[in-house]
Amino acid sequence: MSNAGLGKLYGLGVGPGDPELITVKAFRILKESPVIAYPRKKMGAKSYALAITELYVNTEEKTMVGLTFPMTRDREALELQWSKTVASVWEHLREGKDVAFVTEGDPMIYSTFIHLMRLMKECHPEVEIRSIPGISSVNAAASRLGIPMADGDEQIAIVPATDDYETMRRAIETHDCIVLIKVAKVIDLMIQVLRDLGLTDKASVLTKVTSSEEMIWRDIMELQGRELEYLTLMVVRK
Repeated sequence: MSNAGLGKLYGLGVGPGDPELITVKAFRILKESPVIAYPRKKMGAKSYALAITELYVNTEEKTMVGLTFPMTRDREALELQWSKTVASVWEHLREGKDVAFVTEGDPMIYSTFIHLMRLMKECHPEVEIRSIPGISSVNAAASRLGIPMADGDEQIAIVPATDDYETMRRAIETHDCIVLIKVAKVIDLMIQVLRDLGLTDKASVLTKVTSSEEMIWRDIMELQGRELEYLTLMVVRK
């Protein structure tokens, strides 16, 4: 089907937290897009993506669309909310308006945009969808720590941390460098794995990297029993 007359859907990476870590292209598309969609947080808190966006555009001159992404495993509730989300974006696209969906980091790495893109393709395959890459927290962590993630023939992995001891141990053993995202909920298990491997001195933990609330721990033993923010990752460089 022709996409003539339809708006384009952009996945727009605006970086890991520091407002200056936004690309020139992302900035241009923010300025040009009449509709800006963003992940809406509970309790009125602003996402990084929205806070960064507000520094670069006058949101009163834009149509701002807050999208809710349910944190539930209830399949029926998920499908209902996602249908509403896709429909709300489609309303603007069908009127010929470009929609820029802003996301922290990069839109193609563990981002809510990925699911939105998939469903939009299923429901409205005629819509043109473009992804504008952004600096991810992985890139940012390497720079903040001053640690090269990989060199020469070395291998690097980006892995969501889980409470599976053997899987986490194997991931660390089989890569020269590993970035563990979503590590906050299993920090004690990860410390145990690293202690057993004799690698506690090769690990660093970062929370809200590059933002004004950034925290960095180079001695991970300080974190045993601690509650950490959701936006926390661990870098293990052997």
